Amino acid sequence: MRQFRALLWFAVIAMLVLFMLGPLAIVVVFSFNSGALVSLPLTGFSLDWYRELFSSDEFWAAFRNSLAVAVPTALLATVTGTMTALALTRKSASASVPLLTALSVPIMIPPLVVAIGLVVLYVRWLSIPLGIGAVIGGHLLLTQPLVALVVSARMASFDRVALEAARDLGATPWQAFRYVTLPQIRAALVGAALLAFAISLDEFIITIFTIGSGNTLSTFVWGKMRTSLDPSINAIATLLLVVTIGSTAIALRMTRYRG
Repeated sequence: MRQFRALLWFAVIAMLVLFMLGPLAIVVVFSFNSGALVSLPLTGFSLDWYRELFSSDEFWAAFRNSLAVAVPTALLATVTGTMTALALTRKSASASVPLLTALSVPIMIPPLVVAIGLVVLYVRWLSIPLGIGAVIGGHLLLTQPLVALVVSARMASFDRVALEAARDLGATPWQAFRYVTLPQIRAALVGAALLAFAISLDEFIITIFTIGSGNTLSTFVWGKMRTSLDPSINAIATLLLVVTIGSTAIALRMTRYRG
């Protein structure tokens, strides 16, 4: 009976894993298929779709826009999120938990609602034109709370004795942060920045509402799928998978995630 239950659980888990990862595996496999049709059997191994992708000016324009959004988003989210986490750690749990929860509200509500609210805020209230800057502001809403959560978790086990000793010996607040706090939380900061970068690179709903006339990689893929099922879409998706999963895995490793 126990063996039957174990086999049943194994079969259920295997089906769930296949259901979730099967489409991703198909995208990766067919990005190297020499044929233009996404159908079995494969006609042969080829890098033609990657060559076609890399020769596209539209792809490189979208790639540059993605970097122009993701890199500043990661840097700003890391700086502001770290400052928020350091400020919250100085407060009691009864005060810091509600504040951190309020900061995380943009993550909890649907991205479509956030995107509509941002467009109304930018266009009607602030008269800010849609574009790269507007996208960065929207992505910052999603990534800053995550950085604050990661750094706050690291600060929970922070050795404050060394920090207090540095201040007692005459170190300024900046010197104490640079020589005592920063070395202890550096790995968490790098990991949080990589997480913010990965999230910004993949974000689609907020991006398509606030990008205006430009394109990032996510909106570029969406545009190609609306017009034609170009096999180069599989190549773009594979590249995004590699970058996103790779940066997320490094981030989780560096932040010592144990969830």
